Amino acid sequence: MKRVTPLRESAGGVRVAISAEETRLLQALILEHCGVSLGADAGFLFERRLGPRLDALSLGTFLEYFHYLSHDLGGPEELEECVERITTHETYFFREQFQLDAFSREIVPDLLRRGGARRELTVWSAGCSTGEEAYTIAMLLADVAPELAPQILGTDISPKVIAAAQQAVYSAASFRTTSDELRERHFEPAGPGLWRVAPALRRTCNFVRHNLTAVDRYAAFGRHDVIFCRNVLMYLSSQARLRVVEGFYDALVPGGYLLLGHSESLLNLTTRFELVNLSSDLVYRRSA
Repeated sequence: MKRVTPLRESAGGVRVAISAEETRLLQALILEHCGVSLGADAGFLFERRLGPRLDALSLGTFLEYFHYLSHDLGGPEELEECVERITTHETYFFREQFQLDAFSREIVPDLLRRGGARRELTVWSAGCSTGEEAYTIAMLLADVAPELAPQILGTDISPKVIAAAQQAVYSAASFRTTSDELRERHFEPAGPGLWRVAPALRRTCNFVRHNLTAVDRYAAFGRHDVIFCRNVLMYLSSQARLRVVEGFYDALVPGGYLLLGHSESLLNLTTRFELVNLSSDLVYRRSA
């Protein structure tokens, strides 16, 4: 009989340590569900973030939790809660400013030159978290190309962050690199220490819950001029990463751009994208 080691007393009783096999089973389940590949510290992460779920569900071990996720009627809903707890949603407005400068000063003008009389621009913020990135894009386009009628799509696997993005209310933490002038111009007060995105910008953004590994659904979103997918691919397995990147290629218009996080690249993947060296950033582009 397998011996389990108590970690500490909790409100729900004794919480047990996770075994290597339980860690492997949960890792595999999460990988299959959303492509997220967890590293060597996955056991510690599960104990810290999922331990309270054992109490909430009156389960004694992580093996019981795995079986609940896999076979119980409440499993699919709990799996969403599981992914919610083990993923990171840290973000803020105007993150990675050097890349946003490249978007405003080089990518948008290039798209406008090639678009001729077309005055629409479609941008997908993939892994949009609580919406700051999508609204940042809307602010930039309102300032550098006010004649455009942009359509900005934000997607994320988490229903909670999608709900927050739709609400569009933010605290000071989201404005850590935003000037007071920009905040006053594009936001309205929403209570003590809170600001809400102005209605004109909210109308340009649409938020939808979506699992990025469900590549077959990309076609339903239409073609995009630019896809932002920053600090997301780094959490995916190599197979899921390649599948998503190839899906992005097909989801872009010819000549469209893919922007990744500053610590991400496609160097270890064989893809159809071409690397473009801009003045302040390296980005990827679908051939025109």
